[in-house]
Amino acid sequence: MSVSTGRIALFVVVLLLTIVALVGSSVVTGSSAVTVDDAHSAILHKFFPDRYEPNWLADVCVWNLRFPRILLAILAGISLGAAGAIMQWALKNPLASPYTLGISHIVAFGTSITILFGFGYIGGKFVIIGAAGISALIATVIILYISSRRWATPERVVLIGIVMMILFGALTTILMYFGAAEAVKEAAFWMVGSLNRASWNVLAYMAGTIVLCAILLLLLIFLPSLFGVDERRIRTSAMVVASLLTAITVCFTGTIGFVGLLAPHICRRVIGDYPRFVIPVSGLVGAVLLLGSDLVARTVISPVILPVGVLTTLMGAPLLVYLIVREGIRG
Repeated sequence: MSVSTGRIALFVVVLLLTIVALVGSSVVTGSSAVTVDDAHSAILHKFFPDRYEPNWLADVCVWNLRFPRILLAILAGISLGAAGAIMQWALKNPLASPYTLGISHIVAFGTSITILFGFGYIGGKFVIIGAAGISALIATVIILYISSRRWATPERVVLIGIVMMILFGALTTILMYFGAAEAVKEAAFWMVGSLNRASWNVLAYMAGTIVLCAILLLLLIFLPSLFGVDERRIRTSAMVVASLLTAITVCFTGTIGFVGLLAPHICRRVIGDYPRFVIPVSGLVGAVLLLGSDLVARTVISPVILPVGVLTTLMGAPLLVYLIVREGIRG
């Protein structure tokens, strides 16, 4: 199959320009009034302290609050968008995503256990990250086993994923019912996706994981012989990479739904079904979706900030219904 590299390049440029525009809007938009000049000075002051001197409000709002949140939205969007594209390719299932397969909810359940039972206080973020990674791998093994069965049509796999969403959501609620007040408040964060925990330390963990996964994906795509010539083994390895991306994202943002489902479908509509291009470009589409959704979440009823996971669910639910009906009719 031929692919128009010009069309892909144009789409990537449009996505990058959209991200830049959304970043600019997000920096100056919020409950506290910050002008463009103030935001500009607050950012450049960190790199050229002798030439730029921002006011105190702009420095706090832009550099300590808004900018980490913006970058977290971009990194989380890249992770979820790419993870969704990987899962759809690896499972040959257009309905697959971290949310619809229940992986995000299983990860949220694993992280909630570490918080509600106090393990997070012992080992800090590393224990929580470890619990998220183990939970994601367990969820991946379950999904891979189910998908390998003869009766596992795309609709049935997603329906089982929805059952796991409900089951592990209920288990998390039971744990919260018996937990201490502060621990319950902390665990509730994982049930509703949000970017409120953004910080520079979080961004370091996220960026490091994305770079690691990008290297693994490049090896899978260009040096598949390292993982064996068996296509099934390559797809399984790709699912592990997608699970790692999902785990690190859910660990810091909670369960943000449907970005991983929306991004690959939008991408394939524009550039066609070419996995080598769809997977990385879906990451950019995911960044646009999550960054735009967060901008709306922060401004629609300002100064109240809505959980961004609510908005992405409202966007993605109709698409999921449409895809299930379409795939069901085709089947």
